[in-house]
Amino acid sequence: MSVVVLISGRGSNLRALIEAGLPVRAAISNEPGAPGLAHAAAAGIPARAVAHRDFATREAFEAALARAVDEYAPRLVALAGFMRVLTAGFVARYAGRLMNIHPSLLPAFPGLDTHRRALAAGVKVHGCTVHFVTAELDRGPIIVQAAVAVRPDDTEETLAARVLREEHRIYPLAVRWFLEDRLELADGVVRVRGGDAQAYFACGA
Repeated sequence: MSVVVLISGRGSNLRALIEAGLPVRAAISNEPGAPGLAHAAAAGIPARAVAHRDFATREAFEAALARAVDEYAPRLVALAGFMRVLTAGFVARYAGRLMNIHPSLLPAFPGLDTHRRALAAGVKVHGCTVHFVTAELDRGPIIVQAAVAVRPDDTEETLAARVLREEHRIYPLAVRWFLEDRLELADGVVRVRGGDAQAYFACGA
């Protein structure tokens, strides 16, 4: 029932998973200096780095990363601000148990700079998405989304802060649903068993 979390930076979603009482077995980062590793260590969770710069190819890095992940035999691998595009081979290795949190309402604004792009597009609603990872970047089956209204005076920073609060709310929820075997994936669509699922799609403040 354990979870391994992959991070690259501050690890705020990692901390949200830990604080939600989820069985985080280890935190692994491709950046040795990632602040999130310190959060994990402070919580008594093994924290280690597999630095991508130490490897000549992406495949070599991912082979080492997979070895580190597999030491903990996780049921789920959760990407939480992991800033590396994964190859199809790595994704296939953990197919159906590789999850990501993305700061937009996918399929809108995949990739980077989501808040800037949302403001530039003039959208009235923005948010975040938890999805299963596939070989196509930010296109995997959606598990849960949370929306926030875009305010006329929003900046990238203010919008990002409100979206991040929703990330911290829905990522632990999605992980818990997975561990409780409440997620059903069929024909690229995820359904959540249980009556509480729809409550998490409402537009936030």
